[in-house]
Amino acid sequence: FAIVPRHVLGGAGYLPPTEKLNIAHIGVGNRGWTVIRQLETHNIVAICDVDDTYLGKAAERYPNARKYNDFRKLIDWEANNLDAVAVCSTDHTHALASMAALQAGKHVFCEKPLTHSVFEARTMAEAVRGTILATQIGN
Repeated sequence: FAIVPRHVLGGAGYLPPTEKLNIAHIGVGNRGWTVIRQLETHNIVAICDVDDTYLGKAAERYPNARKYNDFRKLIDWEANNLDAVAVCSTDHTHALASMAALQAGKHVFCEKPLTHSVFEARTMAEAVRGTILATQIGN
């Protein structure tokens, strides 16, 4: 009996189910559509957008994802099912949605700008200080 590394059985670029993240995606239109497509090797478990047209398009591609129009409800109702949240909504909601996800103990990917003021940036930095949460800003 030999132990064979995972990459031999799964092939190059294979991501086993045990290494997939459960991700919620807030803002699935425009730039959000590009970002969600880059994350689809993981489990997209929830999608959110205030625009039903964008939400419908994303729901067609990710039929198993639960749909929301309000990111606050998504985070409240899905907190136990998520590993991370991607925020690609309109710029003025980035800090609010990211902060809600961080307070729920979720890792965050956020498109730029993360915040609009030094106060918002410091508040978010304080929220993650001393935790193991990862944050990333995309552009």
